[in-house]
Amino acid sequence: MAGEKARSARKAPDDALAHEITVLHLASKAAHGVPRIHAGLRRLGHRVNRKRIERVMRERGISGVTRRRRKGLTRPAKKAVPAPDLIGRDFTASTPGMKLVGDITYIPTGEGWLHLATWLDLATREIVGYSMAGHHRAGLVVDALKMAAGRGQLKPDALSLSR
Repeated sequence: MAGEKARSARKAPDDALAHEITVLHLASKAAHGVPRIHAGLRRLGHRVNRKRIERVMRERGISGVTRRRRKGLTRPAKKAVPAPDLIGRDFTASTPGMKLVGDITYIPTGEGWLHLATWLDLATREIVGYSMAGHHRAGLVVDALKMAAGRGQLKPDALSLSR
């Protein structure tokens, strides 16, 4: 019985607090959660416990936007050996098709991540091969390399894996 009295006595002040929270929440374009709503109420001169704000927001279904942490794509093996520097940090080439460097990146789209693998000719600074897919497996890079080789301008030792 005492619990019901306490809840009913708290209802009117909670409704007033919920109105203030809703105003701040809408002003933030429904982005702010408990910590920022609490800070906003403190700036307005309200002395309110953070846990009370959390309870009122939870009871009324008001929540902020949480940003997800980005996860890295690569997971190195425990005993991985770094890849050798095959071009010796020399990013110049005298003739086209002599040296290629590659990269893989991912781009957010409305349908998910788009992975892009590219090969750059160091002499011309032009993309000579690329491939796009919804994954970042080795086949993506191989397809881009096949495109670069299919242009017919690569020197025979441009694709060697060791020097």
